[in-house]
Amino acid sequence: MAIVQLPPLTAIRAFEAAARLGNFTRAAEELGTTQAAVSYQIKLLEERAGTPLFLRRPKQTELTEAGRALAPKVSAAFEMLGEAWGETRGGARGVLVVSTLPTFAASWLARHLGAFQMVQPDLAVRLETTTRNTDFRTEQVDVVIRRDDGNLPPGLAGHLIVPTDFAPMLSPKLAATIGGVKEPADLLRLPQIDPGDLWWGEWFVGAGLPADMLPQRPAPKMGSQAYEAIAAIAGHGVAMLTPTFYREELANGTLIQPFEHVGSDGSGFWLVYPEERRNVPKIKVFREWILAEVGRTLGRGGQC
Repeated sequence: MAIVQLPPLTAIRAFEAAARLGNFTRAAEELGTTQAAVSYQIKLLEERAGTPLFLRRPKQTELTEAGRALAPKVSAAFEMLGEAWGETRGGARGVLVVSTLPTFAASWLARHLGAFQMVQPDLAVRLETTTRNTDFRTEQVDVVIRRDDGNLPPGLAGHLIVPTDFAPMLSPKLAATIGGVKEPADLLRLPQIDPGDLWWGEWFVGAGLPADMLPQRPAPKMGSQAYEAIAAIAGHGVAMLTPTFYREELANGTLIQPFEHVGSDGSGFWLVYPEERRNVPKIKVFREWILAEVGRTLGRGGQC
């Protein structure tokens, strides 16, 4: 392999800090030097690169296109170097940022994360819940847990955690208001939580009924199974939920699943991270733990 002649490490470090903080002065404060020294180091780097990395305006510093392309890779390289040094000293350290859907956080991860912290006391987990997609190039996120069909974009690695199958569930008290739910059509006599969800139509078709039987009336849209389950437990309607996440509620009788038929759209909750960071210690230990813990507690899980 050809050896690339790298610029001075001090210049690269100055660029990384200035790009991340968006300001030469704050970069100087972080690095314990002067603003003039940071500016000089970045100027050296630009001369070596043969192109400007920052646009310098009065009271404002902005990355050029070349700078925007370089910045995330430099930050990742420093992080990997730090992680490698931490591993040399003995194990994963620092902060692991996990971005996850609210449903998975509330239904499984929050209940089990303490077990991970017990076996990795030097690694702090910062949990962020969101329904939007994460851009690893611009966001400080290590791994995401999201719904996907497994067809990931190039450069991303993924592991199936839990398939997202689904079935209607409701409180026994609500079922009792119509004398019990004995056949799928009985569900139409009760309010549905988010009937616009495609899962409703798919489940009814699988149960042998036409999808257009669903009533077209205003209904709440909560955007998360976690919230829909709370509403169903409170007796506000029938929710289409993933049975795997509600075993405890089904066991203690706060929810009932009146039919064995379970639908599936081929998607699932996936653990996803950049392929180039597969062996970063903190990502590796979290991946190994979550796949093993899901297998232990839910009887399923992906491959490392």
